[in-house]
Amino acid sequence: MLKWALIFLVISLVAGALGFTGIASGARSIAKVLFGIFLLIFVIFILLAWGAGELIF
Repeated sequence: MLKWALIFLVISLVAGALGFTGIASGARSIAKVLFGIFLLIFVIFILLAWGAGELIF
């Protein structure tokens, strides 16, 4: 997920540098959504690991 967010970020930066503002805006929006989903899943896994650690120890 993070890999795809970074790919869309690079696409957005290159498109913006070349003057394709519509494509840059779309790629930026997709990158923001993918990064948000990544953060949400990351936090969920951290909480699950913390809970499992307390059950074991």
